[in-house]
Amino acid sequence: MHDYDIGIIGGGAAGLTIASGAAQLGAKTLLIEKEQELGGDCLHFGCVPSKTLIKSAQVYHQLHNTQKFGLPAVEVPPVDFKQVANRIRSVIAGIQHHDSVERFNSLGAKILFGDPRFTDEHTVLLDGKSITAQKWVIATGSEASIPPISGLDQTPFLTNREIFSLDTLPESMIILGCGPIGCEMGQAFQRLGTKVSMINRSGQILSKEDPDMAQGVMEVMASEGVDFHLNSAIQSIKDLGDRKEVVLTDQDGKTISLQAETILVALGRSPNIDGLGLEQIGVTTSRNGITVDRRLRTSQSHIYAAGDVTGGPQFTHAAGYQGGIVISNAIFHLPRRTDYTWLPWCTFTDPSLGSIGMNERMAQAAGINYTIQTEDFADNDRSIAEGQGHGKIKLLLNHKEKPIGVQIFGPHAGDLLGEWVAALNGKVRLSTLASSIHPYPTVAEINKRVAGSLLSPKLFSHRTRKILKMLFRYQGSACGPAADGKENHDS
Repeated sequence: MHDYDIGIIGGGAAGLTIASGAAQLGAKTLLIEKEQELGGDCLHFGCVPSKTLIKSAQVYHQLHNTQKFGLPAVEVPPVDFKQVANRIRSVIAGIQHHDSVERFNSLGAKILFGDPRFTDEHTVLLDGKSITAQKWVIATGSEASIPPISGLDQTPFLTNREIFSLDTLPESMIILGCGPIGCEMGQAFQRLGTKVSMINRSGQILSKEDPDMAQGVMEVMASEGVDFHLNSAIQSIKDLGDRKEVVLTDQDGKTISLQAETILVALGRSPNIDGLGLEQIGVTTSRNGITVDRRLRTSQSHIYAAGDVTGGPQFTHAAGYQGGIVISNAIFHLPRRTDYTWLPWCTFTDPSLGSIGMNERMAQAAGINYTIQTEDFADNDRSIAEGQGHGKIKLLLNHKEKPIGVQIFGPHAGDLLGEWVAALNGKVRLSTLASSIHPYPTVAEINKRVAGSLLSPKLFSHRTRKILKMLFRYQGSACGPAADGKENHDS
């Protein structure tokens, strides 16, 4: 007999999902977390603090733009970042109750803290004590990837672990990388009063998104004062004391020197697999993380891995989903496999950029013939009323005119995706979505309109008018070009 039916290493989204489910289903469950609190990066250094910061920055930005809403101009004092950081900590503390040791103990899960290391396929060593489990799950997450740039190791810099607890607002900031984290933080700090410059090796920010949607995000950020250096290679970084210097080569081969008070490194994530002893027990890994099959089993079939550590989709909701896959396989013994066909994701800039399914870049890579249907937020009444008419929704359809993906760049994009999550997973017909009643005025009407715009040409076609005229002897248009006899040429 082993000490536990299942042992989980890592108390983030995936690990907590598995621990909660396994314990409530009667499995003797152990969860080991290396930090002093449960919740993982998402709660303490990722999703929660970043979205809290983004909201503070959004409110501050609105205070500077009251005249756009017909209101008097407001004299706004500078940001005291300690107050912003205090608010972030209070939000984390409020959510922490849900991820507390007491709650998981009440569910039946044992919680231990420390750095475990596998000594054999069923045993870990924790604080000098051997602990065994019939099955193990590795859900240790990821951390900011630090590139081997000359001088970076000798220069103080920030990652997502430090940026939310600064004592003061930086006067200026250079962000290395223009992915989701870089863009979210770049816009937020620019709005709070930091002069932000961003550097990216490729010629597009948010490189996994479609160029037209990413361009929309960049145009908004640039209009707010963010400087972009795209197609640029970083040559070196130097600590100048009160300032940091980044030397780069631009797309024309010109050398440029940028200086700022601080540097934020946002160049992707690396899996947390060091120190676990995985190589000693035959668990296969790569630089991307732990290798798993679609049932999330490692090369040791009784050891599973879930979340960022697998190198798969780097989203909290994906980690939670994977936790459910592990529960099905490890606890219920039902062979359930991962399926990311309708995985949604969102970058929470303002406006935000959300996607589900395939975008054009993915469809082209897969060799899929597709058409697109778009609607602009500039034509959405609620967006106009709220001064948020920037952006569009883009619906991708295959050769059978079946949806294969949706991208939304506009206000509340992540929330608007919720309707598409339900519709696409539930195989709801576009005609059903187009004919459904949405409250007016809401930005959600754009979902109805983009579906309806695909069907309208068929419904209001010349053929339809001809059939109705034959059946009901309709007289045709009362005004416009058709009223001048053009509609009756084939009567």
